Amino acid sequence: MNSEVKEEVPVHEEFTLCCGVDTQVLKCGPWTDLFNDQSANRPKLLIFIIPGNPGFSAFYVPFAKALYSSVNRRFPVWIISHAGHVVAPKDKKIHAASDDPNAQEIKDIYGLRGQVEHKVAFLRTHVPKETKLVVIGHSIGSYIALQILKHAPELPIIRSFLLFPTIERMSESPNGRIATPFLCWLRYALYVSSYLLLKPCPETVKSWLIRMALQRMNMQSEFSVLSVLEPFCLANIAYLGGQEMMEVVKRDNETIKEHLSKLTFYYGTIDAWCPTEYYEDIKKDFPEGDIRLCEKKIAHAFILRSYQEMADMVAGWLKDDLSKVDIAT
Repeated sequence: MNSEVKEEVPVHEEFTLCCGVDTQVLKCGPWTDLFNDQSANRPKLLIFIIPGNPGFSAFYVPFAKALYSSVNRRFPVWIISHAGHVVAPKDKKIHAASDDPNAQEIKDIYGLRGQVEHKVAFLRTHVPKETKLVVIGHSIGSYIALQILKHAPELPIIRSFLLFPTIERMSESPNGRIATPFLCWLRYALYVSSYLLLKPCPETVKSWLIRMALQRMNMQSEFSVLSVLEPFCLANIAYLGGQEMMEVVKRDNETIKEHLSKLTFYYGTIDAWCPTEYYEDIKKDFPEGDIRLCEKKIAHAFILRSYQEMADMVAGWLKDDLSKVDIAT
């Protein structure tokens, strides 16, 4: 897809108070309020993307745009940030929290379980109950997507895609063995150093550093990603990472078995977070499942360079599900 087409895809940025935390939600498509939209073309389905860690929604915009175009712009594609990973600009309007009893503040919301409850609360309070859901989880977002199926069975999720899924033995993976000491034992040193280095740093300097980094990665972002260098956000990212290493140990076979018909797993062949042996093990345990191994050497961080390929694949896998939604409408 050429860049001209990408630019035409409308993306709306919104900050909403979810469980007491300012939460960035980026919405592809003209639909920004599914509750009050009374138009004839009100969508019957929402595609909901849960990022990995760090949970910066802005990095997933190219993938969301490509996916929105690949499903012929018929359904909205929303990306939610993780709680505490993105701070709202001072002049940004924050939408008030819902009065729904499920939207109460969550204990340890920046931890792994809290992030699950945060996503469940958002879906319960910001998406009509009759709106069907396709959930896409990337990396630790895959773990969160599985936990949503487990803890919120009333949500009308018709399909869940787990892309490069970190759902087991994270600390034993090649990257996990390197990351665990830093995230679990040296985390406070990271907190102090990031605070001392970045807190006094002017926003103009931070913006320049981020711009240079994005250029080196050949990336662009139409939304601010200053949170990447915000000590508060970096502390929450490291805290969540430490919990991942400690808690994502055993694969939740019970939940997988119960919802297997809704699940598609996509493993990488060059992924140091979930090596191919993890694919082989789950394939052996669930031979009837839709469990795929990448044939294109796509990296774990597919959002950097392979977002179009992933969007086209996901749209292809979704074709039958979306045709049923169209027939029902």
